[in-house]
Amino acid sequence: MSEEIKLIERFYKDVIESGNLALVDELTMDGFVDHEEGLPGQPPGKEGVKYFVNTMRSAFPDIKVKEITPSLSAGNMEACHVVLTGTHRGELTGIPPTGKSVEFDCTDIIRVEEGKVAEHWGTTDNMSIMRQIGAMAMA
Repeated sequence: MSEEIKLIERFYKDVIESGNLALVDELTMDGFVDHEEGLPGQPPGKEGVKYFVNTMRSAFPDIKVKEITPSLSAGNMEACHVVLTGTHRGELTGIPPTGKSVEFDCTDIIRVEEGKVAEHWGTTDNMSIMRQIGAMAMA
């Protein structure tokens, strides 16, 4: 398993699932750049990662990683597909808790320098989340 995938797994297991926000600083470079605004109003950089984690853990306090599938490795770049599950028990971007269970996916690409994440590109399937909690009509 590559060092990059280990970083991604540690982020999802220890930060997203367990809520250890101190690891964000440990796992990322000081000049970390996040090219994804996963949620409305998410600030840039490390503070944005913490905002995303806090928001998702507040909305889905039982959030769990169902699977992490590495999909591409090239030099200091790694891509993976992640599936998460949880129960909507807290507010999510103004939407009150529904008690509904969700399963959604994320795709992440990271660039690593000196054993830390320097850049992140990604997508979170927010539309799927909104549909599953009833905030959007199913088409």
